[in-house]
Amino acid sequence: MNRIPFGKIIMYKMKGYKMIKIISKIFKDLIFVTVVIAIVSLTITACGEGNDKSGSDEFSNVQKTNPSGLSDFELKHGIGPIKKELKLGPIDKAKAKEGEKIFESKCATCHKLDEKYTGPAQRNVLQRVSPEFFINMVLNPDENIEKHPHAKEMLIKYNMQKMTNQNINVKDALALLDYFRVLDEELKQKNTN
Repeated sequence: MNRIPFGKIIMYKMKGYKMIKIISKIFKDLIFVTVVIAIVSLTITACGEGNDKSGSDEFSNVQKTNPSGLSDFELKHGIGPIKKELKLGPIDKAKAKEGEKIFESKCATCHKLDEKYTGPAQRNVLQRVSPEFFINMVLNPDENIEKHPHAKEMLIKYNMQKMTNQNINVKDALALLDYFRVLDEELKQKNTN
């Protein structure tokens, strides 16, 4: 039994040279288009795998993990002039005394040390937030309340009473920090005894 090749079957069925030429052209075009699509696909895939250091990935990563749009530092330490972790040395007792006076004159109207008042109790504030968050909140309460998730939670928890901006400068905020560091040390000593 003689077998007729597939190409010859098409020739017999199509009856004509023009049809064979058209079919041949279609197959060539189909192969060409397939090769072009494969090359374009590989090029696009390869370009997408590069290590782009332009910073766009860093921003998109913040958006994925942090819908507030804050940087990782701001999310942990609040929004304000403190942009990196503080290197805290020994507590300056004189600055801490000054911080106590500032607390009594500007903060004690809304905050008590050991009880919830208009705002939260403050003796253990450094056990709840970082020193950087504390300072940024003191210096920039309005923006933190508007944008920071923790500050928003506190606003809801304390009956929508916004922390008043007392226009405290960085020097006074650092004195307040030393005052609360003294209180924090006292708490730690009390809890170990």
